Amino acid sequence: MNILVIGSGGREHAIITSISKSDKCSKIYALPGNGGTELLAENIQGDVNDFQFIKKITLEHKISLVFVGPEDPIVNGIYDFFKSNIELKDIKIIAPSKQAGLLEGSKDFAKDFMEKYNIPTAKHKTFSIDNINQADNFLESMNPPYVLKADGLAAGKGVLILKDLNEAKSELRNMILDRKFGNSSTKVVIEEFLDGIELSCFVLTDGKNYKVLPFAKDYKKIGEGDKGLNTGGMGAVSPVPFLDNKFLSKIQNKIIKPTIEGIVKENMKYNGFVFIGLIKVNDEPYVIEYNVRMGDPETEVVFPRLKNDLLELFDSMGTSKFKDIKLNISDNHAATIILVSGGYPESYEKGKIIEGLNDLSEVSVFHAGTKKKSDSFITSGGRVLAITSMGNNFKSALKNSYKQINKIKFDGMNYRKDIGFDLL
Repeated sequence: MNILVIGSGGREHAIITSISKSDKCSKIYALPGNGGTELLAENIQGDVNDFQFIKKITLEHKISLVFVGPEDPIVNGIYDFFKSNIELKDIKIIAPSKQAGLLEGSKDFAKDFMEKYNIPTAKHKTFSIDNINQADNFLESMNPPYVLKADGLAAGKGVLILKDLNEAKSELRNMILDRKFGNSSTKVVIEEFLDGIELSCFVLTDGKNYKVLPFAKDYKKIGEGDKGLNTGGMGAVSPVPFLDNKFLSKIQNKIIKPTIEGIVKENMKYNGFVFIGLIKVNDEPYVIEYNVRMGDPETEVVFPRLKNDLLELFDSMGTSKFKDIKLNISDNHAATIILVSGGYPESYEKGKIIEGLNDLSEVSVFHAGTKKKSDSFITSGGRVLAITSMGNNFKSALKNSYKQINKIKFDGMNYRKDIGFDLL
């Protein structure tokens, strides 16, 4: 089978790494890919939202299966584009429909879905220019801190957590009236702050049957102790040490099952991942958000633990075989540390030469923001590399990742030195 993987991050490099091990895999193409994917696939430069170009590439290279990594093309309807096109409709695509994409593309839609199917989440209400004045009363009825979320996609930056009531009122207007996050914040969801510990749940579904993948915990803040600005993710571990059978059972019964039942009842066409962002509050699970794709950097710790032939698993979706496949998960723990450019998540420089990658041992290196230049790699993004190790526990996995990171250098390199700090 010829495979097309859409996306350019560490998630896509990790997926390509797993797919490349399959006996069913003939050739992999990455659009646009990065320096690391170039080692396993043929990179094709192009826009992930240019569906006509993707059609051309798919037909030209006789692609049998398309994996869609990032959220933008999913929310923009790439699944629907394939299924409504006579030349593409029989090609397998790992992505949910545009309707299902609203679970990530609209916080308001997702909250309504959770309410309808009795899925526990924070108390909330949605505001726009039409009812903005009522938002003050709602904020005044809540206890600080105040959580404001842009309704649409904002590249992980559309959430504000504010302690001051007047600042919350002011920022709400900045979001709605001044378009602080562009069109993403024409509507804003205000919700109560849930105090607990977060974890990530991943479900692979064909819209009817589903498989629960390994759970993970990621770290979004740039600074140690979870301080500072939000990022796309600074590290992750899997499995989650505090996830015992009792808590897992609650997640299964109160969240995963009603989510899949809701997808079925809403007649959503779904052939991909449901990423459920969870928080544990007083031993009860609540949903923070849905994503309609794999998370990053969680992918870099989830898929190294999956022993199944990933391509066989993807290819079985929508057939009777999918239901019968049992996931084979490694008992080992995985930990990944993200190396980022100096200044990230704000402005940063690109084009820095990366040294030391040939000196590493017993780790997987997943490229995120890199380009190949002659025999070297240079930085090309904010998040540059994910360094993943396996171990008998998350502490030993983290220890080896940090040990190997000492061999890597590039100008301005930054990383968190406390991943897993809250699990000790």
